[in-house]
Amino acid sequence: MYGTYHPEDVTILLKDITGMVEPLGTKEREARIQSGVHYSEMLPLEYEPSPAYLEAYQDALERYADLTAEACASAAEQIWKRKGPGAVLVSLARAGTSAGVLIKRCLKKYWGVEVPHYTISIIRGRGIDQRAMEYILTRHPAESVQFVDGWTGKGAIQRELTAAMADYPETDPGLAVLSDPAHIAAISGTQEDFLIASSCLNSTVSGLLSRTFCRSDVIGPEEFHGAAFYSELREKDRTYEFIDTITARFPEHPRSAEPTSGRTGLEEAEEIAEAFGIQDINLVKPGIGEATRVLLRRVPWRVLVHSLDDQAHLGHLYQLAAEKGAKLEEYPLQNYRACGLIKKLADN
Repeated sequence: MYGTYHPEDVTILLKDITGMVEPLGTKEREARIQSGVHYSEMLPLEYEPSPAYLEAYQDALERYADLTAEACASAAEQIWKRKGPGAVLVSLARAGTSAGVLIKRCLKKYWGVEVPHYTISIIRGRGIDQRAMEYILTRHPAESVQFVDGWTGKGAIQRELTAAMADYPETDPGLAVLSDPAHIAAISGTQEDFLIASSCLNSTVSGLLSRTFCRSDVIGPEEFHGAAFYSELREKDRTYEFIDTITARFPEHPRSAEPTSGRTGLEEAEEIAEAFGIQDINLVKPGIGEATRVLLRRVPWRVLVHSLDDQAHLGHLYQLAAEKGAKLEEYPLQNYRACGLIKKLADN
C-alpha cells in the first residue's frame, strides 16, 4: 500500500484498492449502513473543507500542539516502561497511524531507540486483520506488540481488540492512546477530551489514505484489509504539517499523566442514548474527535456540547455544524466536551 507517510516512519500493511471501489455520498452511505450494509464495505466521498474550516483547523493545530506533544511524550514514556527497547508499535489505521509515528519519534528522541512501527486495520464488528497480525508475529515476539490509536470514544475499538486477541493470547490487547476520555485505555497521554488536530480532516492528514475496507469480492482470504490512495489530493496533503508541528513541540522531558477515576465513556454514552430515545448505541459518538467525524462523514442529527461558548476547544465544531446544518445543543457532558448524534434515517 502506498501513502504519503515516509517508509522510515511506518510500514503500511494494507492492500491498495485504489480505483476498485466507487466512493459513495454521505446520505447514500448512511442509508446503506442503517439498512444493514457494513460500513467497511463502502468508501465515503472525501469532504472538501471550506476555507473557513481550514482556518479553524489551523487554529486548532496551533492551539493544541503543545498538549498533543505532551500527550505523545507521556504515552511514549509508559510504553518504554512496559516494553523497553524491544517495543513494536502497531497502530490502528487510520486515526492511529499519525499517533504511532509521533510515539515512534518520541521513543527515538528520549531513549535513542528506533522501534518498528506497523499500521494495520481493525474493523468494528469484523475484527482485526489476521493476515497483518500473522505478518507481524512471524517477525516479532508477541509480547513486544503495543497497539496504538489516537483517542477513545465509547471504547468500541478497545472491546473489538480485546476480543480479537483471544486468538493471540500472548499479545497484550491494551491500547495506548493520546486522549482517553472514555477511561478505558491501558496507556494514555491524558484522559482529557481535547482536540487532536488530525481528527479534523480525513485523508489529507492521514497519508492520503481512505478508511480501511473489507469486502469479499475485493479482499481475498489471504490478503490484507484494503484502503484507497487519493493521489488527486496530493497538493492538499497536510500529513507532515501535522506530524512535524507536533514533533517540534515535544517537551524536554516526558512526564506521565496522572490517571483519574470516574465512570467510563460507555456509561455516559448509554445515559445520553436513554435521554434522547436512541436505541442503537452506535448512533451515539462521544468525544471531540468522534463528534468531528460524525460531521465529516455521517448524517448528523445534532451535536451535544458542554458549552455553546467554548471557541477555544470547539471552534472547528461550531464551523462544521454551521456548514452541515447540524443543530448544536448544550448538554451537561462529564467525560467529554462534545458528542455527535447520528440521524436515524427511518425517522425522516
